[in-house]
Amino acid sequence: MEDRFSKIQRFFGACDDLIGGTYVAADTKIAEILKAISGSRELTDLFSAATEGFDYPKSKQAYLRYPAQRGATHGIAFLPSDRKEILAFVFCVLVELDADVMRLGDFLLRFFYEDGSYTASFAVFAERMIRPFRDIVRDCFPDYGKKGQLDRISQREDAVLSALAERVTLERNRIANISLLGEERAASEVIFNELSAAVGRKDSQEICAILAGYRYFLRYINAEDALSAELFALSDEL
Repeated sequence: MEDRFSKIQRFFGACDDLIGGTYVAADTKIAEILKAISGSRELTDLFSAATEGFDYPKSKQAYLRYPAQRGATHGIAFLPSDRKEILAFVFCVLVELDADVMRLGDFLLRFFYEDGSYTASFAVFAERMIRPFRDIVRDCFPDYGKKGQLDRISQREDAVLSALAERVTLERNRIANISLLGEERAASEVIFNELSAAVGRKDSQEICAILAGYRYFLRYINAEDALSAELFALSDEL
């Protein structure tokens, strides 16, 4: 019989296999992730707590947007800024994919479109949705990392990332209310999608890199203000 450690390790192994795997094997790997969750009391408790009171239909409307903008032929997917909601949202997405409520191929080309390829679109999905999902669970069980230990993020950095997540949401809403050209709007959506994913997986290096580009984007559209200055000030603390 598997012990508690092995059951949680099995979950991380299934996530790693999905992230590093192929589109062809994805359905099987998604099923293995859900099976690992149902087979572990700790993971079951974690996801029960994460999904308690979670409004998935409302979240789907907010974070699975189709079309990405008026006139676009493809949609775009976002992750919530709150880490608990990321767990709930991605878990519910995986459940629907496993149950064929959403067919994986259609889902990928609709919300993670990349060159019309299932393989390329799957790679984007794995990086933007599954990797941050896995990493947040790892933070909840730091002693069950792939090699038994994970580097702990300092309390200060954790606080900065939490504040940064809130600022990213505010900044996204601010830019959404600014009149932009179609290509400018599309660029902003890509930036915020990547930024939210980087914050979700606590990737400080990528956060700073994205925000460096975002600073120039704001100057290009002449939209720098006090709120964006607070966003950059927080990133300087990472």
